[in-house]
Amino acid sequence: MWDKALTTINITMTPPPDLDTSSTLAPTGRAALAEGVGSFFLLATVVGSGIAATRLSPGALGLELLENALATGAVLGTLILTFAPLSGAHFNPLVTILQWTRGRLERERIGPYLFAQFIGAALGTVTANLMFAHPAITFSTTSRFGGHLWLGELVATLGLLLVVVGTERHSTLAGALAVGGYITGAYFFTSSTSFANPAVTVARTLSRSFAGIAPGSVTGFVVAQGAGLLVALGLLRLLGDARLTPAHSPASTKGLP
Repeated sequence: MWDKALTTINITMTPPPDLDTSSTLAPTGRAALAEGVGSFFLLATVVGSGIAATRLSPGALGLELLENALATGAVLGTLILTFAPLSGAHFNPLVTILQWTRGRLERERIGPYLFAQFIGAALGTVTANLMFAHPAITFSTTSRFGGHLWLGELVATLGLLLVVVGTERHSTLAGALAVGGYITGAYFFTSSTSFANPAVTVARTLSRSFAGIAPGSVTGFVVAQGAGLLVALGLLRLLGDARLTPAHSPASTKGLP
């Protein structure tokens, strides 16, 4: 019953071939712009809700984290629904690399997607700082360094990527709900509060606030996230994912049959 309900809205997680062609941008440019705009709003949410939480619930760390997690999960799900038809709604370099590896993204889109994700995320952080009367850029001093945190990032990233792949056979709505819900929960069950995204990690160095991470802690997080990607690829092979071949043609960006 539930499987039938989830597949009622049959929207794929990758751009359909019959998108409106009235845009003045080439398809790759349009998709990259969607990735940048989505990443902008994602980081504006992560950082902005973190600042708001510390003002609304000063000193109540658990409540602050809950407010930050709920806002992030809700907006992330909404952004996936909004931008999935344009770009696949990755907002994450690891998802982009995963989908190229699985044959769901053309190779020439990787660079534009990654550039847009990092720039959009940085601009989102700067905007959040300004919205709350902080300096545009204040490098975080929050140290997040240690093996237990790196393990948390590996687990958070692994789970996220498995959810992305596992829900794409249903619909964009199912994927949006699952990814948003997973990230909300992963704030609490991982020691690292689930960054699970290199673009997010780098951008959060630009805010000395609740959501920040010290620049010196970035390398360990990103390496752990990369390890999570490698483990996810290995598990997907064992689970029988038939799409683990590089993309070579535009047809590879079409949704699952």
